[in-house]
Amino acid sequence: MNEKRLSFKEMCAKFDVTPRTLRYYEYIELLSPEKEGRSRFYGATELARMTLILRGRRFGFSLEDIRQWLMIYEHEGTQAQMREWIEMADRQLVELQEQRKQLDETMAELKSLRDETEKTLD
Repeated sequence: MNEKRLSFKEMCAKFDVTPRTLRYYEYIELLSPEKEGRSRFYGATELARMTLILRGRRFGFSLEDIRQWLMIYEHEGTQAQMREWIEMADRQLVELQEQRKQLDETMAELKSLRDETEKTLD
């Protein structure tokens, strides 16, 4: 098996993350690169995990939620992980809908105040 591995620097570039971020993900056990001396190398598994981590962050999940979710795969397999994903997604969709509602209300209030202020100038 001769899989392509990325160096630490290549991993940062591929995923557009800082070295500090990558080190932190390792520290909190989201990633476990192969180590050869002081060098770190990332194989297919770590690349897939990084893709999932960044996707989870984009959806608004905490790093701890992502870590727990990734651990489910290791301990219970794909089916359990997918079931948990559905539950996590449902919870996050409710949260995002609430944030949207609050944002819409804030925007409406701002527009109203802006329009009232503009009328006083006429």
